[in-house]
Formats: sequence, structure tokens, C-alpha cells
Amino acid sequence: MVQAKTWVLVKHFDGFPKNSDFELKVEELPEPKDGEVLLETVFLTVDPYMRPFSKIHMKEGDVMIGGQVAKVIQSKNPAFPVGSHVTANVGSHGWRTHTVCDASQLQPIPADWPQDLPLSLALGTVGMPGLTALYGIEEVLGLKKGETLLVNAASGAVGIVVGQIAKIKGCKVVGSAGSDAKVAFLKELGFDEAFNYKTVGSLEDALRKASPEGYDCFFENVGGYFSSVAIEQMKEFGRIAVCGSISVYNDSTPQTGPYPQFNMNMKQLKMEGFMQSRWEYKHQESLKRLMAWVREGKIKYRETVTKGFENMPAAFMGMLRGENIGKAVIAV
Repeated sequence: MVQAKTWVLVKHFDGFPKNSDFELKVEELPEPKDGEVLLETVFLTVDPYMRPFSKIHMKEGDVMIGGQVAKVIQSKNPAFPVGSHVTANVGSHGWRTHTVCDASQLQPIPADWPQDLPLSLALGTVGMPGLTALYGIEEVLGLKKGETLLVNAASGAVGIVVGQIAKIKGCKVVGSAGSDAKVAFLKELGFDEAFNYKTVGSLEDALRKASPEGYDCFFENVGGYFSSVAIEQMKEFGRIAVCGSISVYNDSTPQTGPYPQFNMNMKQLKMEGFMQSRWEYKHQESLKRLMAWVREGKIKYRETVTKGFENMPAAFMGMLRGENIGKAVIAV
């Protein structure tokens, strides 16, 4: 009988998450039935969406949601042989070391996955964050060669891919991040302009200096005050892809504003919220494109890896504080 360790949400978050909101539990798993497999987790992910989604999609006492890369250690499904690796759905697995499940909840890691690339990339650049970046640029913004793109939270798992895809497409890219080390990394990736939003005297001046002519497209990850200032500097007929709003996720009381309607009306802007699941039908093709760019050196990756399943809550809270550069991953 295999025992699985799990992290359970004891209490819905009130403001910023704290250690007492989580509890480490142990459960015994049944033997796999026909068509099922037993998985051993290799890598887990922590992402900003977990904070708002936990309130919407979870009950107190549920295992925390999240994706993972896992190894098949027992199989009663010929499509998933022992020793193969899979990515597991966000909702069906979560923060756990072992899982018994059927194949409908799994996506196999391709057999031709390059041996010199970590499997954790299937949770980042060649996974959900990479797909989010790609669809936001191509499907929502329709980014064109020669345009100027602004992306905030630019050193995060999505932001670094956004900026690099925009450069592949021949665009000027401006990124903001929360530390000088993150800004230096963005410049290593080829961002044309990057600044530390925490240390600039004026966010408005920093955005104007980075692109005096304004912005054609804005890949929005932050929301709040940053959004209101950035929208004022959009060009006429500009497009905004709303991927996230991490600045408001931990608020105990709702923020007032920003109120973008005036600028959207006067500049005839287009703003659209999205999630990568809308284009699930083309995920496989898109993942192959992302992998090709990584192999060609056109997209570079960075991971902040925390070791040990017992450190999941700390990694999650660290990510929400912006302590990671690139993808935040837990190596079990």
C-alpha cells in the first residue's frame, strides 16, 4: 500500500497566505484498477492563479490545486508504461507526492523530449505558462512586426516567454520587474528596455522614457495602479491582453479603480481577458513550436527550484512575493 503526502487547504486565505492555512497530511492509496496508473511526483508548480482559483474552485479541506510532472511507477494502462513521465491536470492532482488516476487526467511527456532539458520545463516554458504567452501574443494581441509591446511581471514564468516571442516576431519589447537582478536578466534575454518599478521615481515617467511614442500592445499580468498608468500611454487602437492581476490577489478588501473607460474610449483601445485553455485544441502543435524555439536558442528559460515537498507552502508564498525569477518549481 502506497502512502501519499498531501498539502491541504485548511482555511481559505484571508489576505496574504500564511503557514497556518495549510496542513500536511498522509493518505493511503488503493491499488490501480484496470486503465489506471500509480504516479510518483517529480516536479510540482506554484503559480499566481492558485491564489484566486483556490477561493473559486476549492473547499476548505481540499488538496491544494496545481500541476505536476510525475513518473509512472505502476500501470494497468498500456498507453502509460512504467517508467514513462506525464504531466497531470491541475484540478485532479495538486499538491501530492503520489496519485492513482485514469488516463483521462494525464498528458504523456513526448518520447523525444531532449535529454539535456529538464522535465520541469513541461510546467513552464514548454507548458501552461509558455502556452499562455504564445496565445496572448498571437490570438489576443495579434502582435505585428515593428510594434512596441509592454509586459509587466516580465521576469515571471509567463513574462519571460512573452518578451522573447515578441523579439522573435521583430518587435520592440519593454518589461518591468521588481528587482535590479530581474531587470538585468530581462536585458540578457534581449528586452529593449527594462526597469525596476519599485525604485523608479515615477512609473509614468519610466514608461514614457522606455517608449516615448507609446505602446501598441500591453500584456497585462499585474492590474491595479500599474494598469491605470500604462493604459494612459497606449497608442490609438492599442490592444491589451489581460492575463492576470497579481497586485490585487491578496487584498482583503477590493481596490477601487482603475477606471480605464475614458482612455479606452478616447484611444479606441481593445482589452480582452483570456486563459490558455480556450485554445486547448491546438496545444500539441503550440508546444512543439515552443520546444523548437528552446532548442534553437531563441527562447531561453530560467527556473527557481525549491527542493522538498515539505517546502510547498513556502515556495508558494515566495512566488506571490515575487522572490522567483522565471518559473517557480518544487523538486520532490
